[in-house]
Amino acid sequence: MVYVISKAGKPLMPTERHGKVRRLLKQGLAKVVKREPFTVQLLYDTTTYTQPVTVGLDIGSKTTGVSAVTEKKEIFSAEVELRDDIKGLLLERRQYRRMRRYRKVRYRKPRFLNRARDDGWLAPSLQWKVDAHIRIVDMLGRIMPIERVVVEVAPFDTQKILNPGIEGEDYQNGAQKGFWDVREYCLWRAGYRSELSGKRGILEVHHIVPRSEGGTDTPSNLIVLTADEHKGVHEGRIRIPKSKVEKVKMFKDAAHVSTIGWHIVNRLRERYSVEVTYGSTTKAKRLSCGMEKSHRVDAFIIAGGDLQERLREWYLGKFLRRQNRSLHKANPIKGGVRPVNTIKEAYGFRRYDRVEYEGIIGIIAGLRSSGYFAVRSLSGEKIHDSAKHNRLRLVEKAKTLMLERREERIPLHLEEDGVSCARI
Repeated sequence: MVYVISKAGKPLMPTERHGKVRRLLKQGLAKVVKREPFTVQLLYDTTTYTQPVTVGLDIGSKTTGVSAVTEKKEIFSAEVELRDDIKGLLLERRQYRRMRRYRKVRYRKPRFLNRARDDGWLAPSLQWKVDAHIRIVDMLGRIMPIERVVVEVAPFDTQKILNPGIEGEDYQNGAQKGFWDVREYCLWRAGYRSELSGKRGILEVHHIVPRSEGGTDTPSNLIVLTADEHKGVHEGRIRIPKSKVEKVKMFKDAAHVSTIGWHIVNRLRERYSVEVTYGSTTKAKRLSCGMEKSHRVDAFIIAGGDLQERLREWYLGKFLRRQNRSLHKANPIKGGVRPVNTIKEAYGFRRYDRVEYEGIIGIIAGLRSSGYFAVRSLSGEKIHDSAKHNRLRLVEKAKTLMLERREERIPLHLEEDGVSCARI
């Protein structure tokens, strides 16, 4: 599918007439403005008639699905992986800034009156996910005429997930009712013994999944250990049994989706005509159509897809960090000199540049000052671990949102006169 914009920059309907597009490019009547998704701009005046396009957005915490459909067929389909390193990077930055207090650097006036939060404030990691969903829709709005956007919001009931039979006053009578805090409840649950060895003594509560990795303070993620066992776990001498780890219920992603859903809807309503649907409706329609569960399929159903012709090609998208701007590493080496953190550019290439190596398209996953780079596909599959710079051809400069085209072979089974045939 080739996406087209007019001479004035207005999005037109995409086309599958690749031969005509090739001739227009050869004759200088069009130019390429984007590689993925492949988009051309016409250099002559033409009619601007378009058909209504509906975009379906399947909100996700780690991966989001998006699909664009017309009355007859699907014209865009993608799954985009979101970043999950925002919180960790902010904690790292905070650590760097605190370390400045112990170094001889310029004086910075204390700031303590700038902590007020505006209405509708979100944590930075959640705000980034809201902005990422808006950016995906805006990207489509620049290459196709969007008439409306349909968004699936999913208010998860985590209590219902844990206890399907819960109702009424049971929501107020949880397992921790009557206890002073979570620690007291965990000690009572363990019988005031270690849940690992059954020993008594000085007891401490340990997070099975660390807070830094998304673990929470819920009782299912806490285990009671003795002080010596707790120290041994952190030193790597003692391991938590796999059976305990598997029982941990993680609702981080569900909480994120529940939180950001209406923020995304309200932001999109400032620019587009937006409708809202729910997960139960999407699931019922998907099952009635006999489709498998995936983010792309859900987005197709959300957009109103039913009998339309499905697109055989789709895009895998990934949000990437632009650059590490820190100039030096935190810990100084011998002599008090802090070494350079990372190289930003080598032989004209930067990290995440899209390159061609021996006819294969990939991205630079690792830079080396020696000129030998690691090349991977966008999904992380190895192309070459040490490709020399003079054997690489730059295809596209790195962006924070990179897309990679994929093709799906969809068998269509037909039965005529008792004979089953498959068309790929």
